[in-house]
Formats: sequence, C-alpha cells, structure tokens
Amino acid sequence: MYLGIDIGTSVIKAALFDTDGRQKAEASERMSLLEAPLGWSELDGEATWHTTIRVIRQLLEEAALDPARIKAIGVTGVMVGAWPLDENDKLLRPPILWNDARAQDLVDELLAENPDLISSVFAHSGSVMQLGCTLPVIAWLARHEPHVLAQARHILTAKDFIRYRLTGAIATDESEAAMAPGSAVTRDFHPDQAKHLGIGEYVHLLSPVARGETLAGAVTDDAAEATGLKPGTPVAIGTGDTSACVLGAGAHKPGQAVSVLGTTCLNGVLFDRAMYEPRDLGLLFIVPGRRWMKSMVNVAGTTVLDWCLEALCPDIASAAAPYERLGALAETSSPGANGVSFVPYLSASGVIAPRIEPKARASFNGLAPHHTRADMVRSIYEGLAYAIRDCFEAVGGVKSSIRLVGGGARSPFWSQMIADVTGAPVEVPEGTQFGAKGAALCAAVAVGDFASLDEACDKTFELKHSYVPSPGTRDAYDAGFARFKAGSEAALGGLRAVAD
Repeated sequence: MYLGIDIGTSVIKAALFDTDGRQKAEASERMSLLEAPLGWSELDGEATWHTTIRVIRQLLEEAALDPARIKAIGVTGVMVGAWPLDENDKLLRPPILWNDARAQDLVDELLAENPDLISSVFAHSGSVMQLGCTLPVIAWLARHEPHVLAQARHILTAKDFIRYRLTGAIATDESEAAMAPGSAVTRDFHPDQAKHLGIGEYVHLLSPVARGETLAGAVTDDAAEATGLKPGTPVAIGTGDTSACVLGAGAHKPGQAVSVLGTTCLNGVLFDRAMYEPRDLGLLFIVPGRRWMKSMVNVAGTTVLDWCLEALCPDIASAAAPYERLGALAETSSPGANGVSFVPYLSASGVIAPRIEPKARASFNGLAPHHTRADMVRSIYEGLAYAIRDCFEAVGGVKSSIRLVGGGARSPFWSQMIADVTGAPVEVPEGTQFGAKGAALCAAVAVGDFASLDEACDKTFELKHSYVPSPGTRDAYDAGFARFKAGSEAALGGLRAVAD
C-alpha cells in the first residue's frame, strides 16, 4: 500500500492506494483560513500539522490497516506562498498562501520602474507571476516584516512543511522551484528572478531542489508517535498539487490534455519540453518524469455553482443533493440555454487566462423576458464549458481526449457538455483523490516499485466514464461559444475603454 497526503487550501486529505493504484480508503478534514485583511490568505501552520495528524490516524483506523503495510508515502499540496522557519525549525508567522494578494502594491511599484518585469520573469519560468508566488511574498516580507526574514533559516511551502514534520528533511521539488518563480528549463530556482524582485540576499532561504519521484527521507520516531505511522517508512519528495493531479489522472504522454474542474478551472496540455507559447500568458507547470504542462486557468471553477445555489437557487441549496438537483434543473433548458450566455469571471481577482484582466467580472448576456431560471442556470454550466474550450484553444487545442478530474467531473451532465462544447472525448478516471494518488505514485517510483512515472501512470490508470461528443449539439454549442466570446470581449473592451 502507498499513502498519499494532499494539503489543500481548506481541506487536508489522505488516501491509501494498492500496488495497482486502486484507491482503497480516504479521509479528510476541513480547516478555516485565519481572519486577515482583505486580500490576505493565511493558515495556522501548527493547526495544519495537527489536522494532518488527525487525518492520517482517521485513515489508518477506518481502513483497519497495519501501518507496516505502507511501503512509501508521498505528499502534495497547494503550491508557492511562504512558510518561514527559524533556526529551531519553528514557524515565525502564519503561513502565507498561493491566493494571497498583499504584494500587489509592491509589484505595481516594480512595474512602474520596469514595465518589462512580468515578461522578464516569464522568460525563465514560462508562467505569468502570481502575487502569491514565493518570491513576491518574500519581497513583501522584506519590506513589511524584515524581522521575520532576519530570523528565518528556511522558507518552505505547504507540502514541504508537512514532509519536513514527517522526516526532518528540508527540501522542495522542481514544480515549486519553477513556480516560485524560477526556471522551467532547468526545473530549479533562478538567481535572476530574485534580482528582478530585489531580494537576491534572501535566496539562501530557499530549499534544495530534488525530483518529485525521489526519496526525501523516512518517518521519524516523533512523527510516527504522532501519526501512528511506522518509523522508517520512506517518504518521497512529492510534487505540487496540479502536477500530482495530472499524474493521478494517469496523464503523462506529450499531447495529452487535462482539465481540473475544482475551485478553479485549470486546463493544460502536456509537452516533453518547456513550452513558452503563447508568450506572457498562462502557467507552465513542471510535472515529474520530465514533462511540462502549459496551462490556462479560469480562476472561478465550481465556485460558480456555489454562487448559483446561494444567489439564484436558495430553495435547491437547502434541499438534499443540491448539486444533482441543480444539474437536473439546467437539463430542462436546451443546449445553448435558449440564447442566454454567462461569462464566468466570477472572481475578485478577475481573469488570468486566456487573457489577463484583474478587474474582469462575471456577467449574463442576452437575457429577455421569456427566459427562465433554468436557462440562466444552464448558461452557468455552459459558461464554464466555453471557458474550458477558450483556454484549450489558447494552447493550440486538444489533439485527442481530455482527462477530467475535480469536483465537476462527478457530474455526468457537465462532463458530457464539456465533450460536446470542446468537440473532444472526455475521460473521467476511477477514484476521487487524484492529488493524493499522484503523490503516492511519486512514492512508488521512489522506492523502485515502478521503473518510471510513465510506467506507474500506465499501469495504474483505470477509466470510470467516457463521454463522446454528440453531433446533434454541435451547432447550438458553436453558436453559444460565439456569444460567449462576444460577451467576454465586450466586457474586457469596456474595461480597457474606461482605463483609457
């Protein structure tokens, strides 16, 4: 058995997988972000560790598993941000997360001095730098909390902190280093990136970089006593949550497309080289096994359904099985939502793909007196499907099929719609915890149970559902996509006009 641990923004998850990659048990526990000023996102780091302990113990208890049967452990989690440790390896402040925006003013100042900053960063990383990335967060700390950096000996990320607590080893992986931002080519940190942000003196705080499918160390006696795991159990370096989901979905071949339809909606295509096109747009994720995934992310994913339930369908939200009922309501409208279009930029941070506009907001278009609530609800589902098509077209389109994971993949109605809208078959893998599975596969390779991650992905992939595009809906969805594009361009054009 292999154990995969996934440190999410608000949920800690763990799952057990057998040697064929089948998910045998899972456990999870929610956590709350700390109260903080608007735009800040912080966790209680010690509470995160203790929640992880409880989740591991719950998993072992519910699975009635002898910990000695666990051959190896892999850890994944939300990427970047900053978890600063002092010389006694204690957290110096609450960890700052990936979705934190406190560095906005600082980055704006740097852009005023150097308008090419974002392009210069992209030239190495292949990604548009996000405010919650590790380096801009360090830059903010250097300006506003220099005492933290003066006392710091290491700056970790979420999974690296939990793995450190398990093993006592300080390390990070290639995915975190490149997204810090670093270099997508060397799959490491890059000194020029720190210089761009004026923090060259702090690069010594960054962790040594190793491949995700190699060993970091083993469970210590203290960690074993806390978690119930067996002392000496091997622990892999692991990888960031996006890369882990890709591996967990069994995707590793160049040209394969993956959509992660969760809180955000990430859509990417795998390459066997660092892919920088289109320039200054999207994110380039490092995937263990010498792969790269060029990705476009619509910041709002399944959160649009949560908003829909609360704002438009409170009666459904308070009933049993609300998401199933919401999908059933949407199905009573026809493909194309009878002309209603929804642009799903429902995020306070606007949109980052396939265009960048922090002030972009969601909108309904084409509403008329004859339209119903069902039309509006269906247009929301379609809006996310159109956004997926829009994102894939920006990276050259889908050449084969789309591996779909995340909460949205549980909906047959939505999965079929995505196939129809994109014109590509949609494959939903067996399982639920794909991030944990990807981490577990890194561990299985690290202990030599598979020769490579390519082999691990091939031998452990199991298809649950497949959806083939329906020719009968193509015209309706092509027309709907055209309306979506017009609505998107009109909204962004209006913002540009106001700015001018």
